Amino acid sequence: MSYGIPSAEPSAQAPVCPRHPDRPSYVSCQRCGRPACPECQRAAAVGFQCVDCVNEAKRSTPEVRSVYGGAVATGKPLVTFVLIAACALLYVLQWLVPNDAIYQALGFANIYAEPQYGEFEPWRMVTSAFLHSQGFVLHIALNMYMLWIFGQALEPLLGRVRFLALYLLSAFGGSVGYLLLTSLYSPGQPLYGVVGASGAIFGLFGAMLLVQRQRGGDTRQLWILIAINGVIGFLVPQIAWQAHLGGLVTGALAAAVIAYTPRGPRQGLIQAAGLVALLVLLSVAAWVRVSL
Repeated sequence: MSYGIPSAEPSAQAPVCPRHPDRPSYVSCQRCGRPACPECQRAAAVGFQCVDCVNEAKRSTPEVRSVYGGAVATGKPLVTFVLIAACALLYVLQWLVPNDAIYQALGFANIYAEPQYGEFEPWRMVTSAFLHSQGFVLHIALNMYMLWIFGQALEPLLGRVRFLALYLLSAFGGSVGYLLLTSLYSPGQPLYGVVGASGAIFGLFGAMLLVQRQRGGDTRQLWILIAINGVIGFLVPQIAWQAHLGGLVTGALAAAVIAYTPRGPRQGLIQAAGLVALLVLLSVAAWVRVSL
């Protein structure tokens, strides 16, 4: 008489991640119920969701935009951080790289905008805004402090892309202002270079002034700040007040394009067209100046 030995029940198969079938996954998505491996899990308000559900939620959720049409920039002002980091890095390189090579490559002087001397390098009108005087450390310190203060206010309000466009346009406008309001280079005359973010910073002054007025805010402190810094530009030697003025006007004009464009589906397109038109206007003014 033989006795059979009962066989064990087959074990249930372990759940696996749909995106990685070779990985057993015992955590289920709170939204769709499918298993998700650690790589595909995303923390949710309660439990975890899979990466597919998170992506689907992002696609179906309307993007929150500011009154000026830019995507609302939450968290840290990343563009402001990047601009400050770029200026700081180049300042360190100005000290480390021998033979003043950084200034020679990126600095701006009138000769670099005059094609008749074979030195037409218009990008310097922007790159010079990322260099600062090595003989006066307060030059970069004050500019970066102002960039930090005004960047925190304007970047979340305008959106990162619009803020960056305004900053770079203001830097370019500062160089154009210097070009328009100083004598052109002539062979044999001393060649004076221009460096510093001051033109771009004055552009932020002008932008903040216009935005405050457009929103009905108090602008008295801004006027005082602009007046004090403007007067310093005339009293302290070797400060290019022309660049300050050019940046201030450019920043105000760029902010006007952004702030006064009516809201609607084509708001971003109209703003982009207006900023490009401002860039073209500045470029034509510089070209006419050096072509006379």
